[in-house]
Amino acid sequence: MLFNSVAFLVFFVLVFTFYWSVPNKNVRTQNILLLVASYVFYGWWDWRFLSLIAFSTIVDYLLGISIANATNRIRAKRYLLASIFTNLGLLAIFKYFNFFIDSWVDLWRLFGYEMNVSTLNIILPVGISFYTFQTMSYSIDIYRKELKPTKNFIAFATFVSFFPQLVAGPIERASNLIPQLLSKRTWNHERLKNGLFQIAVGFFRKVVVADSIGSIIDGIYNVPEINNSSSILMAVLLYSFQIYFDFSGYSDIAIGTARLLGFDFKANFKLPYFSSSITEFWRRWHISLSTWLRDYLYIPLGGNRKGVLMQYRNLFLTMLLGGLWHGSSWNFVFWGTIHGVLLGLEKRFALIPKNYNFLRNMAIFLLVSFIWIFFRSLSLSDAVLIIGKLFDADYGAPFIGDFLPFLTMVYGLFLAMVFDAYLFSTDTSLEDFGNKLGSATFVVLVSFIVINILLFYSSASNFIYFQF
Repeated sequence: MLFNSVAFLVFFVLVFTFYWSVPNKNVRTQNILLLVASYVFYGWWDWRFLSLIAFSTIVDYLLGISIANATNRIRAKRYLLASIFTNLGLLAIFKYFNFFIDSWVDLWRLFGYEMNVSTLNIILPVGISFYTFQTMSYSIDIYRKELKPTKNFIAFATFVSFFPQLVAGPIERASNLIPQLLSKRTWNHERLKNGLFQIAVGFFRKVVVADSIGSIIDGIYNVPEINNSSSILMAVLLYSFQIYFDFSGYSDIAIGTARLLGFDFKANFKLPYFSSSITEFWRRWHISLSTWLRDYLYIPLGGNRKGVLMQYRNLFLTMLLGGLWHGSSWNFVFWGTIHGVLLGLEKRFALIPKNYNFLRNMAIFLLVSFIWIFFRSLSLSDAVLIIGKLFDADYGAPFIGDFLPFLTMVYGLFLAMVFDAYLFSTDTSLEDFGNKLGSATFVVLVSFIVINILLFYSSASNFIYFQF
């Protein structure tokens, strides 16, 4: 079920109505309703995968209690490893099995040996990368004695499957979400106003901006060999905006939807293209993942505590594995590896400015856009072809397709960029901006956004991060 579909609109109106109609706002009843709704939401794609999320939920619930009750650290560590291996095992089978088999075959082919190995036709379960990371962090936090396990199975199961952030995040920490699930939620009009505004902005970013960009550049990225350098350059730059407004739009809808149900999620984006270094970019981009990688991978590897060379190694490994988390493809390995190398170079040569610098900002944006080529290309060979095309100097008229969709893209992108520039210049978050809106301004802005969405909406297209 896609956020940007009529089915989800009907689904959420029903959930919202029944949820706030629960007598005395009984927490257990509300959580049961959310759990059932979340399983319906997830099963809408393929009901067979409900067994996976249920299995992961039961395993980590029991192991979390076992870790806390363990009589010694050795036994607690065994339970922790059981949780980690279970979750990584699910990822290995459903996301990486064919990738590793195919890579092994390709390696032997380099030496002239053809291996006859069959791969399985495994369908990637939607959201598996997100909820496995979420349940793993729960077990790790209990092992570190930073969190006490919950004995409330309904609350824990809802934490794992909570539908606003189940499919593409934000990756919520148990320390933030479970206490909210165990507490009584209160209704107020300010929460309603703020949530609706963030949802509206999210839909605008997705429908008016990201989808219109996609309609222009997909034809270029899918057949790069027939496009000139101008078209390739345009597609490379525009993809930076497409993936940002697509994913931040999803996060806005998720955060706003959760807020309407009485929950507060942490921000997942903080205007990343206003960064003046790659380090700052990763502090502003997909914050829930970057902080997860920092807390559960980079720091356990040693962080910056074991010398400069080990810090570079840790940065490199963290970003390499972060790239692989995004997808079972060498494209993502290269994408993550390049970011890891650049983070190390910034540390080595002290290239992280303390203040905003426009020229550095533009240079970082262009650099990030160039690296996105590996992320968006259909294959590594396509990425190499696209990079070669950029330096062909075949700068004729770019391919823009039909004029009306192109005009829509320019219009939506202009409005979104002006709004983001205002937020950055005033050091205002989207949540703070929504809180400051008066009733009349709120009605005017949301009406304007809704009219634009209705004008430019054509069909419910997938969000980019659904494939991860």
